[in-house]
Amino acid sequence: MKVAIVGAGAAGCFCAIELKRRMSSASVEVFEAGTKALAKVAITGGGRCNLTNSFEGISSLSAAYPRGDKLMKRLFRSFDQRSTWQWFENEGVKLVLQEDHCVFPASQDAMEIVNTLQARMRQAGVVLHMRHKVSGINPCSDGGYELSIEDAECSGRSLRQAQRPDSLAPESIISVPEPVEGPILQKSQRLDKHNCLADIVVVTTGGSPKLSGLGMLDGLDLEIVPPVPSLFTFNLPGSPVRELMGTVVENASASLVGTKFKASGPLLITHWGMSGPAILKLSSYAALYLAENEYSATLSVNWFGDAGEQDVRDRITALSKDSPQKQILNTHPSELPSRLWNYLISKCGIREDARWAELGSKGMNRLVNTLINDEYQIRGKSRFKEEFVTCGGVALSNINLNTLESKTHPGLYFAGEVLDVDAITGGFNLQAAWSMGYTVARSITLHHVNLTHFCIINYQV
Repeated sequence: MKVAIVGAGAAGCFCAIELKRRMSSASVEVFEAGTKALAKVAITGGGRCNLTNSFEGISSLSAAYPRGDKLMKRLFRSFDQRSTWQWFENEGVKLVLQEDHCVFPASQDAMEIVNTLQARMRQAGVVLHMRHKVSGINPCSDGGYELSIEDAECSGRSLRQAQRPDSLAPESIISVPEPVEGPILQKSQRLDKHNCLADIVVVTTGGSPKLSGLGMLDGLDLEIVPPVPSLFTFNLPGSPVRELMGTVVENASASLVGTKFKASGPLLITHWGMSGPAILKLSSYAALYLAENEYSATLSVNWFGDAGEQDVRDRITALSKDSPQKQILNTHPSELPSRLWNYLISKCGIREDARWAELGSKGMNRLVNTLINDEYQIRGKSRFKEEFVTCGGVALSNINLNTLESKTHPGLYFAGEVLDVDAITGGFNLQAAWSMGYTVARSITLHHVNLTHFCIINYQV
């Protein structure tokens, strides 16, 4: 039996390893349209790889997964964040838990994760082909699927032949299988078009910025949620706050005026607007809303996090009483950087030389309101190449939530960001990839025990 997994990212590679360990007789082949496998893993967490989260403080999975929380709850019954921790440490990767509940390799190097996964693929006998593109998946009348490969190029060596882990850099993994029976691409072939038959297909392509990026699924009559970006920063053109670029507030709260969308955490002021975990989480929660409104909205920032008006007023009043003759400009709350405090004082219309004793009730009201409800006009977002996640994709109504198999196409599976599942920043998206890859491998093993051949085909937009 031949199985094609479409996607050599985190979900696809993890699935391949797990399946080979469960079914050693399976022949696994990976076809990659681009020049890198596990590219997103290599850059996540600023190159350190935030591979999961402890989930401490997450009272409901909907807080971490704005779309797909019910699915993730099911998947976590068999493979959750603790399973991920144990899996990687069993493979020799020591992990550390940060105060913000994010989990990283102790080396603080994403390439340790990439190299580990690639080494396990090599050891299991997985074959990886680079620079191949799958453009179509079509059901066959007698069962199974026909895969269309266009503009494909194959050259290089087998993963089995690589001797050292450092030879497995993403850009260098190009492998060719030993001659076998069936429609397998051979070494040094260049093909304008090639068709490959498979009994089972697993799609793990990741997110796509445009609906056209899912064109390979056109022949399957699936419900597709139009993809839109998620986890992006906000552009604030013309705002003087951008002059404070590099300023960080460790605990701020950001919301969109007129909506219930809100997120808290560190906030970074940039030369184009605002970024940081608070903004990225907010963009995830409001991804569909912002797309519908063409990324135009009013942003409200509470510089004291989730503190209420009375709490902030009490803090500022205490500061005023402690230093009545000191200049307001030179006496600021410890939570706020001095540059930001000076900017906010000016925004309130308070003189630079004004003293606390001179503030008055009206001045106090303006200051408190600015501190907890500082508004900015969003006019656009970061470029897509800077985004890690998309919202949308294959609707969950298409699949069996326990197995991730299509309800209408037996033997067709989905895993990863190609599904309409996405999460906030903090390792939650990679955790979804590990959980889904594991689930698909287990499902194939349980339901297709006669598997004799397994191939992974990756398609990148």
